[in-house]
Amino acid sequence: MRRFRIGSAFGIPIQLDLTFLLVLPLFAWIIGTRIGETTELLNDLLGAGLDPSVLTVGSLVWVLGVAAAVGLFTGVVLHELGHSLVAMRYGFPIDSITLWLFGGIAQLTEMPDDWKQELAIAVAGPVVSVLLGVLSYAAFAVLPATESTLLQSARFVLAYLAVMNLALAAFNMLPGFPMDGGRVLRALLARTRTYARATEIAAEVGKVFAIFLGLFGLFVLGNIFLAGLAFFIYIGAAGEARQTAMAAAFEGVTVGDVMTPADRVTTVGPDQSVRELIQTMFAERHTGYPVERDGEVVGLVALEDARAVQEVERDAYTVGDVMTTDLVTVTPETDVMDALTHLQDNSVGRLLVIDEDGAFEGLLTRSDIMTALSIIKSSGDYAPGAGDRGTARPEP
Repeated sequence: MRRFRIGSAFGIPIQLDLTFLLVLPLFAWIIGTRIGETTELLNDLLGAGLDPSVLTVGSLVWVLGVAAAVGLFTGVVLHELGHSLVAMRYGFPIDSITLWLFGGIAQLTEMPDDWKQELAIAVAGPVVSVLLGVLSYAAFAVLPATESTLLQSARFVLAYLAVMNLALAAFNMLPGFPMDGGRVLRALLARTRTYARATEIAAEVGKVFAIFLGLFGLFVLGNIFLAGLAFFIYIGAAGEARQTAMAAAFEGVTVGDVMTPADRVTTVGPDQSVRELIQTMFAERHTGYPVERDGEVVGLVALEDARAVQEVERDAYTVGDVMTTDLVTVTPETDVMDALTHLQDNSVGRLLVIDEDGAFEGLLTRSDIMTALSIIKSSGDYAPGAGDRGTARPEP
C-alpha cells in the first residue's frame, strides 16, 4: 500500500500506510461507542472513580474516542522507537517506522545475528510500553477525582492509555514470532544453537501460536481483526524463516560462484530488430540479454521491452530503441544475499556482473540464485569454485 511520510524522530522517517487511515477512525469509533463499558472496567481495575454519566454526554464520547485512539497509536510509535534506538546503538540503521493496519513496524536494514543484541532490541519496545503505562497511570493518579468534565475526560484517557500500554507490552511478549516475544525466544534459542536453527524453531512456535490466536479470535471472540493479525503473524514467521535459511545456505558464497559466466551469456546488438530479438528469445528460451556494442555492454533488453512494441512495428524498432541503459551492476565478489537485495530493491530480473576494471564478467538472475540454493540444500555442502572465498553451509 502507498505510504506517506508525516515526520521523523532521531533521523528515522515516520510513515503512515494507507491502511492506517482506515484503522485510526475505526478505533476511535469503537472506543467512542464503548465509553460506558470501558469506564466501568477502568473503575474495577484501577478504582478510577470515573462517572459514566459525565463521560457519555453528547459528542464527548467521540472526542474521547479520538483522543484515546491518537494516544494509543502515539504509544505504538514510541514502542517502535524503543526498538529502533537500541538497534541504532548497535549500528543497525532504521529505514523507517510505519504505522499500518495492525500497529507499527520498525524496518531494520538488517537483523543482528548476535543473540544478546537481538534480545536487547526485542525487549526495548515492550519496556517503552511499560514505562508509558506507568507514566500514564502516574498522571492519572495525580489528577483530582472531581465532577469536572475536563478532569474526568483527562483521567479517562490517561487510565485507558495506562491499561492499553501495559496490555500492548504483554501481548507483544507472547511467543508469536516475528513479534517481540518470538524474537526474544529466538535470541534465547540462539545461545546454544545456530541462528538458522533458532529461527526455524521460533518460526514453528510462532506459526502454531498464530493458528491458535486466529481460531480463538474468530470462533471465541468473533474478532476478525485478531484473526487477520494472526494471519500476518503466520506469514511473517514463514517468510523470515525462509530468508534466514537462505542467508545460512549462502554464507561465504559470492556472485562469482553462482553467476552465468560471460562466455556462456548470449549478447545481442543494438541494431538488431525487435522481431529478431523475439525470435532469439524463442529459440534460446531466455527472456533477457545484455546489449553489446564494440565489445562493451551498453544496455539490457528484456521480453517486457519487446512486448511494449506493437507487432506491426517490430521490424522498424531496434534493440537500441527499447533497451534499458540504466544498468544495475554488481561485482563478482558481492555476497549473493546482497545481490538478491539489489534485485528486489530495483525490481529487476537480472544483474550485470562487472569487475573493478569495468569488464563484463557475467550475468546473475533470480533463477541462478534459486538453482544454486536448491543444489546447496541437496548436496549438504558447497565449496565455491573461485578459490578461498569461504564455504556455504546448508540449512541445519
